Amino acid sequence: MLFGNVSAILGAAPSVALALLSFLYAIAGGCVYLSLIYQISTRIRSASGTEVPARSFGLPEAVLASVLIFFFLLTISSTVPDPALQFHPRNLLANFLLSAFVLLVIVTLLQFRGFDVGALAGLFRISFFRLLGTGAILLFFAYPLIGFSEAINQRFFGGGSSKQNIVEFFSGARTIEERIMIIVFAVAIAPMVEEFVFRFFIYGVLKRYVGCLLGVILSSLLFAAAHAHFPSFVPLFVLGSCFAIAYEWSGSILVSMTMHSLFNSLTLIALAFPEIISQ
Repeated sequence: MLFGNVSAILGAAPSVALALLSFLYAIAGGCVYLSLIYQISTRIRSASGTEVPARSFGLPEAVLASVLIFFFLLTISSTVPDPALQFHPRNLLANFLLSAFVLLVIVTLLQFRGFDVGALAGLFRISFFRLLGTGAILLFFAYPLIGFSEAINQRFFGGGSSKQNIVEFFSGARTIEERIMIIVFAVAIAPMVEEFVFRFFIYGVLKRYVGCLLGVILSSLLFAAAHAHFPSFVPLFVLGSCFAIAYEWSGSILVSMTMHSLFNSLTLIALAFPEIISQ
């Protein structure tokens, strides 16, 4: 009996250790992002009234942002997720063309208005290796927050697959060419476009008129809703908030683009090697 009790205790030890590590990981993630928020708020308070404010977005940008938000909301309201949705290259091509058009409109307006897009977005603010390291570290500490939000989402909203359409596409792709197309779109195109539109432009306009906090919340809500996938709404909102905080803290949109690209890459790796990831 004694040896049986010892064996049971030893068998439960890995589970207890894993639970403790997960708890500490979640606490560390929360502390890191609370620290970033504190640094941002401190910087805003110290800068108010002591510096000449840099040129910010104005009425023309607010009008364009409103049009984009209305378009996203219209698209969301007319979208009904189809569980039987199958991958077709036309889907990605249509997304790419629409994304290119939106980017072109935003950049054209900003250039016409005399904005230096590169400086405004912090494209030359951080070196490549520092950018990669910062993005990887911030994503690492964002994961427990995303996992916690996923657990809450499942607890209160339940059922339904949390896989988004792009994930379903990858799982259902029949050829290597189709998978390569999805990888390029998910790892390179989507992070660049979504971060530029939602974080750099829409968040930038919202921050100008409603403040940093509400800007993060509203832009992240729109980011989550734009994916038109209710089962993953809460995790996507948390993910978008982490991206927005990282962008505001670093001053470079490339940081959130890197985080987004790494997140999508790890998701696709998990799909490609499910046995390894599950272990």
